[in-house]
This record gives sequence, C-alpha cells and structure tokens, in this order.
Amino acid sequence: MVTLVSVIIPCYNQGVFLNEALESVYNQIYTDWECIIVNDGSTDNTETVAQYWVNKDNRFKYFYKNNSGVSSTRNFGISKAIGEYIQFLDSDDILDKMKIQFSVDKLKEDMAGEIGMVVSNFCMLSSDSKEILPPFCKLEAELFTLESFLFKWNVTFSVQIQCGFFKTIFFENIRFPEKLSAQEDWVVWIQLLKSTKCIFVDLPLAYYRINPSSRMMTKGIDDNNIKVLDSFREILNYEEYYQFSVHLLTRFCESNKMFRNNLQVVKKSNIYQAGLMIRKIVYTIGLIRLSRFVFKFILRLKSS
Repeated sequence: MVTLVSVIIPCYNQGVFLNEALESVYNQIYTDWECIIVNDGSTDNTETVAQYWVNKDNRFKYFYKNNSGVSSTRNFGISKAIGEYIQFLDSDDILDKMKIQFSVDKLKEDMAGEIGMVVSNFCMLSSDSKEILPPFCKLEAELFTLESFLFKWNVTFSVQIQCGFFKTIFFENIRFPEKLSAQEDWVVWIQLLKSTKCIFVDLPLAYYRINPSSRMMTKGIDDNNIKVLDSFREILNYEEYYQFSVHLLTRFCESNKMFRNNLQVVKKSNIYQAGLMIRKIVYTIGLIRLSRFVFKFILRLKSS
C-alpha cells in the first residue's frame, strides 16, 4: 500500500539555497512524496527556482502568497497537504536521502499505533555547503519529554522542525502560532508531545545551514520567549503553565543578575579604568581647545 508523504517548504528570499533544498527532496530513496513549495512573497529568484522543479517533476507543487511570516506559510502548506505523513524543511536546509524512508519504516514498525512522530539527529552545514559540522547541541532520547521541552528548551538544547517526521492527523488541530516571529516551532513541539509519543533516532538525517541571512540570525528571540506565554496558556493545564511561567521568569532574573555582575567586573578592570582616564583627558583637552577658539573669536569681534 502506497503511503504518501507531504514535504512542506516555506520560502522567503532564500532562492540562493532553495535549489539545494529541493534537490535533497528529489534525491530521497523513498519516492511516494509530494513537495509543497510555498513562496511567502519573496522578491528574489525563489519562484524561478521553484518553477524549474515543478516542470521537472510533477510531485513538486508551487504556491504563492503575500508575505505573512513563516508560521502562516507553514500553516498554508499544512492546509494543502494530502499525505499521511508530514516532513517540514526550511528552504535553506537539506535532508539526507534516507530521511523519509527511515522515518516511514520506523512508524510502520509501531504496530500499536502509539508513536506519532520520529525525530532524527542533525548536523550543521556551512553556508557554501562545503563543510559538515557537529550539531550546536547534543540530542538524546531522554530529552523528548514534555518536561524537558518546557524547562530545558534554549537552555541545553533545541530541535529544528526538519528533524521531525509526523503523522498528518495531529495537524488537524495543531498549527504554528502566527503571532510569533521566532520560537513558533517550540510551541508546536509542546503540542505534539502532549498529543503523542516520539521515537528519537540518533542519526544525522537533517542538515541545518549556518546562514548569516536567516531570520534566526537577523531577529532577536528574547521578546518571543515572553510572547510564547500566550501560546502556552492555551495548551498547558494550570499546573504546567504555572511551573513554566515561574521557570521562565526565574531564567530572565538570573540572566539579568549575571549581566549586572559581569558589568561590575568589567567596570573594576584596569582596562576599563584606563579607558575612563583617557576619556577624561581627551575631554579636558577638548574643552581647553574650545575655550581658546571662543576667546580668539571674541577678540576678533572686539577689534573689528
């Protein structure tokens, strides 16, 4: 029996990397897939690259929408997906050729139907695709619990959404929060962990690109760490939400305290004190020069 997999790729001005992302889908060992490319109002060559693959293989499907952010774009892709499983992929990242096949096999091994997602490990990919580097955090099976995702996320680990492989049925009620510009995947992971069980595979089947122009590099995420409270209020029970809120506020207080302590250390350092002295000298010399200029100017006025 054929099992269709829907690969969802949101795109915004990453045309320079999109071809490689789509090629990684095309090269999958598993062949029963559809690839939903959603152009979120890009102004670069995203559409040209996407149309090339649509013309090359009818499993690629292209959609254009006005710019409204990655969450809205992924949600749009979910609404178009007809596969039994979903694989997300950002337009500047790539998949190992075994990613889909391995994930489908793992879910089909679950005869009881208790497992709703398979999560693989990942590696980093240089911006020019010439180097494969270790991941920025260590993923282990023990981390894939609701408690770990609530209290350790962005502290000891985080998981890129392309590492996951999901049963589509869970996205009948789960969507990416469109009010967030970052951390939207965190909210989705929490909802999934409250809905189903997970298998972790310690193999690097996804590649996360080191991309200086990505939104995670160009936008701060601190404000979204607070905004995420609104999203969690809707999906956590009272006790979970209370514990998470206390934990999050404690983290911010400790971070602020550490910053102030480090600032005090810097201010007491010899280099900082020497800098203050140099600044004072320069300021004093500047005032002397200014007063001489003003005095000469006044003398010229009187003599004229």
